[in-house]
Amino acid sequence: MTHDHDLVLRPTAAQTEAALNPPPGRNGGDLVVETLAGLGAMTVFGLPGQHALGMFDALRRSDLRYIGLRVENNAGFAADAYGRITGEAAPLLLSTGPGALTSLAALQEARAASAPVLAISSQVPTAGLGGGRHGYLHELPDQAASFRGVVKSVHTVRTQSQIPSAIAEAWTSALTAPHGPVWVEIPQDVLLSETPIPVVTGGDAFPEELPPRPELTALAADLLSRAERPAVIAGGGVVRADASKKLRQLAERLQAPVVTTFGGKGAFPWTHPLSLQSWLEDRHTTDFLEDADVLLVVGSGLGELSSNYHTFKPRGRVVQIEADLGKLESNHPALGIHADARLAVQALLETVDERTDPAAPERVRAVLAKVHERIASQELTLEQDVLAAVRRALPAGAPSFWDMTILAYWAWSAFDAKAPNTMHSAQGAGGLGYGFPAALGAAAADPTHPVLAVSGDGGALYSIAELATARQYDLNVTWLIVDDGGYGILREYMTDAFGQPTATELTRPDYVALAESFGVPGVRTSPEALEADLAKALAAPGPSVVVLPAVLRMFAPTHLD
Repeated sequence: MTHDHDLVLRPTAAQTEAALNPPPGRNGGDLVVETLAGLGAMTVFGLPGQHALGMFDALRRSDLRYIGLRVENNAGFAADAYGRITGEAAPLLLSTGPGALTSLAALQEARAASAPVLAISSQVPTAGLGGGRHGYLHELPDQAASFRGVVKSVHTVRTQSQIPSAIAEAWTSALTAPHGPVWVEIPQDVLLSETPIPVVTGGDAFPEELPPRPELTALAADLLSRAERPAVIAGGGVVRADASKKLRQLAERLQAPVVTTFGGKGAFPWTHPLSLQSWLEDRHTTDFLEDADVLLVVGSGLGELSSNYHTFKPRGRVVQIEADLGKLESNHPALGIHADARLAVQALLETVDERTDPAAPERVRAVLAKVHERIASQELTLEQDVLAAVRRALPAGAPSFWDMTILAYWAWSAFDAKAPNTMHSAQGAGGLGYGFPAALGAAAADPTHPVLAVSGDGGALYSIAELATARQYDLNVTWLIVDDGGYGILREYMTDAFGQPTATELTRPDYVALAESFGVPGVRTSPEALEADLAKALAAPGPSVVVLPAVLRMFAPTHLD
């Protein structure tokens, strides 16, 4: 009798030949790039360094495309966006010590946003591992410890034979829900030494599924079917799981209004009769959600931004579907369902009863009318006109990447993403400098659409060096820089809190001249000309810069009332 677990995949004739006669001159770095290619990787991001040269030398013997950025953190942001756009694990190749540590902020954003990034770093030679102070260049007592609290999993390699399995294990971790960044580190001598190990010819690594428990979805379906005022909060987990269409079907079956979080932009159609859009930082929306007798939260931990700065206090029953176990019921008691959003929503679709509620669209319209009336009373025409101009100029299927800047804060609430997985920002971890390098990663992932990056002048200076990257690889990114002479949102915060700002004003360059010095065309625009100038830049191939000198203001918050 043959059992399934006794079956062994036999090598093909080509694999046997490759194993018996590997090409000469291969090193540990070749095992890295061969494993990545075997797993399906096509593009890698990174920055070379002394200890990592074995990996980078191996790249020239592979078919992998390399996109090199000028700062490791920016390379991490580019890999983050590539992972978000493709749904694949984006390899990020880094060197030891300072190079590795410079990527931490990008990996924190990837973890917060569930972006699959496979970071592979070099390490000091194996003789220097273990915490002793040997004096190697870039040496840290425990490099992995710096990443353990940031990434999903850490994998330390000590021998060449461990490389393929460690990378495959990390790849699986990155792509298992919730997606996220992972860390692999390989000593310099392991990467440089010639290897007798055969060419890596296979590398299937399948992420584990995370289905919901059936008794929990049965209870959730019953609660939703019997609800009088159901509502839905759709988070980034809906987008990451490609569950938007299923969520729409469920909302329509339940006649449940839907609001999307800032990380879930595009998870539900903006103009749908049941769409509350994304006005989470508004008390009218908060009140509506609090009044729901059953609130379904899909793919969100209801963190600070998704709960109107923790002023949201649900009065009804909460059902929370979340792939990240640590976020389950972390802010509100709920019927917690630990599952991938797509699988859980599908289970609800199969078991929930259809509801009729002709008044639901009218209740949605009433809330949105109150929201728009509140915004209209604040004399913020410039801000609304600028955001509307950006929306009109940006083609419907084109992705956009937003830095931490006032226009992005507006976009979180007021921008129609048009489709899932097209609007991305750094609102997960909230670090500066995300927009432009992330847009470069998206352009590398999909060259068929123009990509928009939006930054303030403060955030722009974090990633200005990447104009060289955009030009070198001719990436189709238009960078809109809103120049208000400082850290605009911090200027507002400090003025509101203390009466005047400190350390927020910036001397900045002539961004148009600076872009042109990199060979990137630039234009200075105005609010009135923005739509035309931006549309022209987006329509032209290759990188471009559009600079808008403007001081924008935020709408008044409601969480302080």
